Amino acid sequence: MRQRGFSLLEVIVVITIIALSYTLLPKMIFGGVSGAELRSNARAVATGLRLARDAAINTKREAVLSINMENREFTLPNDTKLHKLNNQLDVKLYTSEADLISDKIGMIRFFPDGSSNGGRVTVAAGERGFEIDVDWLTGHVTIKDKPTGDGRG
Repeated sequence: MRQRGFSLLEVIVVITIIALSYTLLPKMIFGGVSGAELRSNARAVATGLRLARDAAINTKREAVLSINMENREFTLPNDTKLHKLNNQLDVKLYTSEADLISDKIGMIRFFPDGSSNGGRVTVAAGERGFEIDVDWLTGHVTIKDKPTGDGRG
């Protein structure tokens, strides 16, 4: 009498195929940037903005975070290190026209009282992305999911 069911070898093959598709499929669909890496890059920009605001308050002098959108990097006040973002991300900066050095380089400025010129940095990979907003009055930095453009937010 033959038993019904799957052999151990068949189960292992199916599990292997599922594991490979779970690992490779997001990179094929989303261009190689995982959701965790995208979120990490957005948090790095937000942290940089918060550090710039803190520097302005603590030194009682204006502090600037400069963003190079083409090279996907930013610099902090009193820090010579370039903070690099993933090369596959789309980075956009919305700030005052006076703080745009070129169409690829711009700044978000913080003042000694904690306020800012305000602005937004978007970090995206395809349809997925994050918006990092800087409130002009308080200098408060927030991160939110970027709307997808299909009306679902």
